[in-house]
Amino acid sequence: MRLLPSVFFLMLVSFGCTTNPVQDDAPPNIVIIFADDLGYGDLGSYGHPTIQTPHLDRMAAEGQRWTQFYVAASVCSPSRAALLTGRLPVRNGMYGTCGGTRVFFPDSPNGMPQEEVTLAEVLKERGYATGIFGKWHLGHRPDYLPGQQGFDEYFGIPYSNGMDRVPEPPPDLFLNPVAESWNVPLIDGAEIVERPTQQTTITRRYTERALDFIDRHRDQPFFLYLPHSMPHVPLFRSSEFVDKSAAGIYGDVIEEIDWRWRRVSWGAGSWRAAPIKGRQVPIPAG
Repeated sequence: MRLLPSVFFLMLVSFGCTTNPVQDDAPPNIVIIFADDLGYGDLGSYGHPTIQTPHLDRMAAEGQRWTQFYVAASVCSPSRAALLTGRLPVRNGMYGTCGGTRVFFPDSPNGMPQEEVTLAEVLKERGYATGIFGKWHLGHRPDYLPGQQGFDEYFGIPYSNGMDRVPEPPPDLFLNPVAESWNVPLIDGAEIVERPTQQTTITRRYTERALDFIDRHRDQPFFLYLPHSMPHVPLFRSSEFVDKSAAGIYGDVIEEIDWRWRRVSWGAGSWRAAPIKGRQVPIPAG
């Protein structure tokens, strides 16, 4: 399960800063939401019969819903590197890690090569504030953290939430997970601030940090990267979402992401139509 792909991402584009009137020549704000292991059909807008995702469905209805696309890799580290660099894993050095694995583990000595140019670095050179709140998985050692790849702020876990398992976990590890069964660190900037990460509140805390980032940078262009840890196993959700979904714990996790997204989209701003290939297509504004 630890090598399941990260297969779904959402992008929110804003034209203009949120506290000022929209201007055609204003640089766009960019928000990318990346959900780890979310399946293609797990949202209402893609046909799921029981998982309720009204806020993401609204974004699909008022924006664009893509039904055909390619991914650069089927597992976490190389696919994330490709998303941020725009280069295939064979070119950005992420086609294989030390030890012959395809993703980074807690004992991996390396990370994405520092000479790779990320979207955050390009945007930072153009005056953007850059922040990532979520799962990184491109190297957990100091030389490979987001701060070395163009991000001003980082709050999240450095690799998958199901890694770093304790030596003697309970027998029903995935049926009744407890955060203490995994020794995954929570990093703020370059400092470990919590270990093990309390995963029951991690989706909420990513959202809170994202909202704070938006509030502090309303008067300048910003790039916000929000790569959720969930729904990668082990599955955790906040107390208010326990048994909320008809689809069980997995549905609870997805519905919490959807509800938290509602807060980010509201914090980012309203919607605005932009011309694409000669026609007006609504894109969310932030």
